[in-house]
Amino acid sequence: MIRISIDAMGGDHGPSVVIPALMTVATRRPDIRFVIYGREEAVRPELAKFPKLAQVSEFIHCEISVRMDDKPSQALRHGRWKSSMWKAVEAVKSGTADACISAGNTGALMAMSKFCLRTMATIDRPAIAALWPTLRGESVVLDVGATIGADAHQLIDFAILGTGMARSVFGIERPSVGLLNVGVEEIKGQEEVKEAGRMLREANMASMNYHGFVEGDDIGKGAVDVVVTEGFAGNIALKTAEGTVRQIAGYLRAAMNRTLMARIGYLFAKGAFDRLREKMDVGRSNGGVFLGLNGIVVKSHGGADSDGFAAAIELGYDMVRNNLLDRIEADLDLFHARNPHAQTNRKSDVVADAKE
Repeated sequence: MIRISIDAMGGDHGPSVVIPALMTVATRRPDIRFVIYGREEAVRPELAKFPKLAQVSEFIHCEISVRMDDKPSQALRHGRWKSSMWKAVEAVKSGTADACISAGNTGALMAMSKFCLRTMATIDRPAIAALWPTLRGESVVLDVGATIGADAHQLIDFAILGTGMARSVFGIERPSVGLLNVGVEEIKGQEEVKEAGRMLREANMASMNYHGFVEGDDIGKGAVDVVVTEGFAGNIALKTAEGTVRQIAGYLRAAMNRTLMARIGYLFAKGAFDRLREKMDVGRSNGGVFLGLNGIVVKSHGGADSDGFAAAIELGYDMVRNNLLDRIEADLDLFHARNPHAQTNRKSDVVADAKE
């Protein structure tokens, strides 16, 4: 059985979206079990609509829920040990659950996850990884918002983390990896990116096919399985892509409704437009994965519908089923065994930062 802890109070819609999503996943995945955390008066009425869900779930009442506009420090101060978000994350630490899913406040969820689960031994900072629809299928893109600015060692960590996720989710034994840059030439870009590229080439890891630098338009093309960048650029790229999808959808709706002939043409081409809508649906790739922690945490979009939240749950399920954490730890151990100087240099940097 795979056990998933659920923060039922997160997101824009709370239990009214979360509970139907659980029923959807339970129908598809007979080996899944849920531990649901939330306020009883909000969750119980929704659970009552799905009697079969009671057979595969346990509900635990939590008096406090983290608000979407809470600052991470506020959420930690008021919600530590007792909020539905904290309890859901803590379930992973205690072994009660194999993964945690929440649509709540991203900053609060990251703060609680780092505080409760801690980062892996050789990881300085965690990353948020997203599944990105491409012309070839999907790619893993990280970091999309957890770490603003990253040095060469952290970019290498992200590459290893993303490789582990691609191997688990896509079933690819040696995913291709690219560093996002302003050009594909080795002389271009920031020094941190160029240094990370040099180290990845020299490492020649068996679990990773280092492709080199990629540009922004290569993400949508699916040029590589894993795109690595720091959180500032990654978050802007993600939000730009989501905005572009909505913009194109708006253009199409306006064009189809402009004239009678356009509406008639839409009826004839409805099948093609349905397939396009499916490809452009960001909900199908819902779920940002917090990588680099001693546990699996998936952040659903706050505005996701029940199908979107179900997609986030199934993403967590797949990573547990395919041993994501074991794969990442093995890759990290192998890299540092072959490159002991990398960890030595990192420790020196940490000491220097502390002195400053």
